[in-house]
Amino acid sequence: MIKLALFGAGRIGHIHGHNVAAHPQAELVALHDPYQANADSLSAALGCKSMTAAEIFADPAIDGILVCSATDTHADLIEQAVAAGKHVFCEKPIDLSLARVQQVLAKINSSDITSMVAFNRRFDPDFARLQQSIAAGDIGRVEMVSIISKDPSPPPIDYIKVSGGLFRDMTIHDFDMARFLLGEEVAQVTAQASCQVDPAIGAAGDVDTALVTLRTATGKLAQISNSRRASFGYDQRFEVHGSQGMLTAGNINEHSITSYTDQGVNAAKPMHFFLERYKQAYKAELDAFIGALKGTEVTLPSMYDGLQALRLAEAAILSVAQGKTIQLNTIGD
Repeated sequence: MIKLALFGAGRIGHIHGHNVAAHPQAELVALHDPYQANADSLSAALGCKSMTAAEIFADPAIDGILVCSATDTHADLIEQAVAAGKHVFCEKPIDLSLARVQQVLAKINSSDITSMVAFNRRFDPDFARLQQSIAAGDIGRVEMVSIISKDPSPPPIDYIKVSGGLFRDMTIHDFDMARFLLGEEVAQVTAQASCQVDPAIGAAGDVDTALVTLRTATGKLAQISNSRRASFGYDQRFEVHGSQGMLTAGNINEHSITSYTDQGVNAAKPMHFFLERYKQAYKAELDAFIGALKGTEVTLPSMYDGLQALRLAEAAILSVAQGKTIQLNTIGD
């Protein structure tokens, strides 16, 4: 039985904590959150101990940690886990600083621990199947990837101010998926962005609407469309065009019933929230992490993947600021 400890009793901590508690091959034995009331409440619900960080890292019975705490704690917790010889499952991003992520990656690479960045979209059943079809050569050579990713509404302004901005917080998932589907590293990044959803987001120094174009060295292209507002629900769609065909993956609706009458054709809206939309993906990524700890051969999104996604985010930010295409090899490697 794999014994895990959870850092963070917030929204995503609840999801991963309950998934571990329900997993047949894992046990959640400890939880830490700086807000003791939150820690006590969730630990009671999950049947585990509320412990200090020091107690968790000192406990030899704990095999690994789930880092689901505030972003500014991720890098330090990963490094403490490396020092304690504990495996790491970390929510994105590793850190908002590229230099800090590089420091973490160096320590990970010098250790024997298993680590994973939780890019959950790779584990969505439809998106995973899409990538498997690409890898099997079903559509020949990939030439162009289109990603549409829009939230139903923006997060609170207080969150916007500490999130690192749209590209580091939201588009980072799409950057990872672009690399995942293109099968090649990106060489060039061109981005445009504006504030059209909420002026308060602009006042906080961020954008809420963006278009990004990525190009690989061999000429493969990806385009990403982002918005903090989709009035009809959580909009997540992919199209992959290849030399011998095309693959698409659409939204998951609230239900599958479609009404056909003389008044028209009506179907349900897409699921409204990411926790609902990616419920299966959250379970699947945890299955993969636990499987890896038990010796199953599985490809996990690595800390290097986290670094590369952040490099793309930094390039997009620079492209918007300078109004030009950015060569990725000019962004810290």
